[in-house]
Order: sequence, then structure tokens, then C-alpha cells
Amino acid sequence: MRDKQIIKLFRAVELIARSSGATNRELSKHLGVDRKSVYRTLKTLEAIEFPLYEERNGREVCWKFESGYLRKLPNISLPELNLTFEEVLALHLLKGESTIYRNTVLEKQVSRAYRKIGRLLPDKVAENLDRLQALFTPVAKFSKDLSGKEEIIESLVQAMLKQRVCEVEYHAFSSRGQKRYPIHPLHFFEYEGGLYLFVLVPKYEDVCVLAVERIQDLKMTSRGFEWPDDFDPQAMLENAFSITFNDPVEAKIWLSRGEVRYALERPFFAQQRIEHLKDGSVILHLKTSGRYDVKRWVMGIGPGAVVLEPEDLRQEVMKDLRRALERHEHGRPISSEPDQQQTASNLKA
Repeated sequence: MRDKQIIKLFRAVELIARSSGATNRELSKHLGVDRKSVYRTLKTLEAIEFPLYEERNGREVCWKFESGYLRKLPNISLPELNLTFEEVLALHLLKGESTIYRNTVLEKQVSRAYRKIGRLLPDKVAENLDRLQALFTPVAKFSKDLSGKEEIIESLVQAMLKQRVCEVEYHAFSSRGQKRYPIHPLHFFEYEGGLYLFVLVPKYEDVCVLAVERIQDLKMTSRGFEWPDDFDPQAMLENAFSITFNDPVEAKIWLSRGEVRYALERPFFAQQRIEHLKDGSVILHLKTSGRYDVKRWVMGIGPGAVVLEPEDLRQEVMKDLRRALERHEHGRPISSEPDQQQTASNLKA
């Protein structure tokens, strides 16, 4: 609270120090306070020996400093954050997305930045900021744990800006062990509470995806790299169903009438066409990347979805459903056969 009062005093000094001075109405507007608060601010300035005097222009009072005193004043300049309610709302929505950095130094830095913004806001806007904080409850239960990865994230940012090769030690689920190899870090992206990284791995000559929390160690080298000409992270993310890339699939999926309103309330696929049937069900024609992800999505809907094409994907779904039914009937695992694992080329790092 003391910080906000000090900032108000600086703002008042900045306004009054103008050649035209500042009226009570101008001080009230720019400081975001009522007339009584303006008078309290003026009394505080006089108490700390700022040489104020008033000029009257008709019925309006204009406050100024003595001209000789102005030459002694430092160059005070504070930013004016004239944020609208909609802009404050947008800031809080963005802050809600920062739950990915929960329990990390980055979370503290985000909170500190918001406190600084709050100090520069007029009182009325700051009050809205406080009210909005009570209205939004970010859910972090699905967020991955990035605590302890702050230095790695900072090093990756520097390496991307400078286009430097990095040596990374990575825990790969596919091989169930640690791997060490060089990477060209390209681009961060967030997905379902996790922070991921597009990298080019020279060994594979392909763009791969790394989960940041599984990076055990990272060292930036002095070697440079060139940004791939054909790499477009936005296009890759838009065209993939999940985070599986370079695994194209075209399919036709039937969705029951009961599932349509839930399954299609948002577009899941960048390239999709909906064929409406007379009974209220639909056939979804889709083209995306991530065959395994599409299969899991269909199986997650249950009896409300049927793969019509391609035939081999339909057979895979039927096989997995039979195995699931068998296991549920017995109430325990009945086979030591390993579950199918995702082996898309972009995850082979």
C-alpha cells in the first residue's frame, strides 16, 4: 500500500510540474482518486516542502510549482497504465494459464510482475483487479512439475535467441533410460499442463518434441545452427490432433446423436468436414497427424463413436476393445503382453 501512495505522489509531481500545471479535476482523473484524496495528496506534498501555489482561472484552481524549484527537480517520468476492464480481464485469463509454472521460481516472478502492474494502476482499476482475482480459480492438478527446471528453461531461451547447439541429457520413455545427444532448440509450446520443446536432432535430421520436465541436464555450446527453412511451429501445432507430428492419418468417424453436441462443440481437427445424417448423428471426415491419438479419442468416447475408415484403424480399435473387455470381465490383468506404445517419428528422441 505504501508503494502505491509513493507512486501517486510521483505522478502528482509529474503532473503539477508541467508548464500548464494541473487542476483538481486533472489530478483526480490521472491519479484515479476522488477529490478528497487529491486534497490529501496536495497536503502531503506541502508537508514535505514542495513549493506549491495555486492559480485561478475562473472557478477552477490550477496547481503549480515555483519556477525556480522546477529546475531542481529530477526528470520524473512514470508510465501511465490506462488499462480498460477488458484488458485487465485478459491479463487475469493469461495469468490463469501460468499454472504450468506452479511451485517454481517462474510462478513467483509472474506474481511479482502482476503486483508491479497493480501499483501503477489507478485505484478503481486496481479494485477491479482484486475482484477478478477472486473470480478466477486456475486448476493446476493436471500441470506437470517444472520445479527445479528454471535454469534449464532460461538456458534454452538464450540458446534459441542466439541459435546455439545444446548438449542435452534426456529421459526417454521409449527406451526407458537416459540419452545424451546434441539438439537445435527451436520453439516452446504448452500442451495440457506440460511445457514442450520443438528441437531438431541432427542424428535423425528431423524435428522432434521433448518434454521439458524430462530434460535432466542441458549445456549450451558455442556452436551455432541454422533455423530450418521448412519449419513452421504454428502450422505443425494446428494440423496435429495432439502432439504427434509427421504421422498423417485420414479417417471417417461416426458419432451418435448423443455425442455430437459434446464432441463437436469445438473443432478438434484443423481439417475436418461434418456430414449430418437424418437421425441426428454425424460422420466426421478428418485429416490430421497422430493416428494413435485419434484411436485413443475414439475409444474414449466409447459406444458413441465408430471408426468407419480406414479399415486397419477400425480393426485396431476392435482388438483393443476386446482386450479391455476381457480384462474387465476377469477383474485383473490376464496377459503379460506389453501395451501398445506410441512410436511416432517425432517422439523417437
